[in-house]
Amino acid sequence: MNERRLVVAGFGALVAAITGYIAYRFIAAFTVAVFLYYSTRRFYTSLGRFRLPKRVRAVLTISMLAVPLLLLLSYTLVLVAVEARAFIETYPVFEAAPDGIAWFEGLEDLPEPTIAGIIEAYQAGQLDAFIDFAVEQAAFVTSIVTGLLLNLLIVSVVTYYLLIDGETFRGWLLRFDDDDIVREYLEAADDELEAVLFGNLLNVIVISLISIVVFSGYNAVAPPVAEVPYPALAGALTGIASLIPVVGMKIVYLPLAAITGVRIALRGDPASLSYVVGFLLLAVVIVDTIPDLVLRPYFSGERTHVGLLMLAYIFGPIVFGFYGLFFAPIVLVLALTFADTALPRLLGADPEPDGPPESQTRLDRFR
Repeated sequence: MNERRLVVAGFGALVAAITGYIAYRFIAAFTVAVFLYYSTRRFYTSLGRFRLPKRVRAVLTISMLAVPLLLLLSYTLVLVAVEARAFIETYPVFEAAPDGIAWFEGLEDLPEPTIAGIIEAYQAGQLDAFIDFAVEQAAFVTSIVTGLLLNLLIVSVVTYYLLIDGETFRGWLLRFDDDDIVREYLEAADDELEAVLFGNLLNVIVISLISIVVFSGYNAVAPPVAEVPYPALAGALTGIASLIPVVGMKIVYLPLAAITGVRIALRGDPASLSYVVGFLLLAVVIVDTIPDLVLRPYFSGERTHVGLLMLAYIFGPIVFGFYGLFFAPIVLVLALTFADTALPRLLGADPEPDGPPESQTRLDRFR
């Protein structure tokens, strides 16, 4: 009997090692999937009031998150191409191109960003330099695109099945309960992850709305030469950028101010630069500072301190790379919840019946 147990244990260890290796290879995709699951689970649950099947709710949840994001990015790329073409036609930047970069010399002949314009440019041979460059870098580009699509597929599939079978997986974990310690910890960690990560999603939405209102309001009073381009798009991108630690929204509104300032300088209207200064003040105070001070405490969890969460967003990408932006907050929540629930029980302390302190505003008050 012991030999059979040893064989089964060895097989289980082998399967666990292989599974762990696969998870490690795709840890970025799995981390983003878990992040998205907890960010959208409350919305997925709310769709249950319409008596929709689980699969339909999961597809709607992912679609309402992924489709707008893809449309936003696609729209951004198109606008960048349009603005780049207009800028190149206005200012002879190609004359400053380094020698030997053939494809850069063709920038002055960029086609219209339409299907007909691209076909016409291809027939006229205007895209030959770009095509040659793409062929030379085909292996590298193929590797990048394939890896990106594979990770997107993993994120979508894992998020989908977590939404559908999350409760089943949670029940399986609770089978290993011991004196209710495991149950208490898992339930506390599950609730805290949902509160913190759903709060991040709300923060992105609120920041986007505030930014759109501020940028559009600024354009309403600024002269045409000092207007920021595409205020609605810039506001949405500012909300998404709020997830990035330290620099955050600055990677959107600072370039906007710089582009506007350069345009004013090129047109010889230095008096209008005061409007750019006013735009920066509005962006720093109303878009960046006030929401960070007022909203983040409301969008935090019950046990996770706002300052520690900010440090997790800062050090996560530094230690783990890009996926650390999603991985570090999850690890922080799991660690703090363990220290607050399971660790005292393991050390012999009695559970606290009153739960977490009431000093910090909790997200569940606004459900």
